[in-house]
Amino acid sequence: MNWTAEQLRIADKYTCKDEIPENERRYKCHTCHRIVDESPCPVCGDVNPEIMCPLDNCDCSHEITGTIEYCPLCGEPVCPECGCHDVVQISRVTGYLQDVSGWNAGKQQELKDRQRYSVA
Repeated sequence: MNWTAEQLRIADKYTCKDEIPENERRYKCHTCHRIVDESPCPVCGDVNPEIMCPLDNCDCSHEITGTIEYCPLCGEPVCPECGCHDVVQISRVTGYLQDVSGWNAGKQQELKDRQRYSVA
């Protein structure tokens, strides 16, 4: 992902999503699947909508990509083509594919640190 200068400025301004001031926050409600400006969600009343990363564009049209990148602000996996944070990362573990969101922090960091190679 080629982050713009403005996006990199935002990433340098905050070290995590929790540092974003209340008046600048946007939230993703996973109950009604909307982006809202306040918590609790004014549409469905969900009291725990997720603080949205300001670098998330939310509009990914890519079904599958061969690589994954990580957001410079929140560290979450993002689509390498558009920067959308709504991705599911899977990896092959002992012969089968598995969603890595259930892995512990150490195993997820090991996945981030892996070296990738292309056979030409």
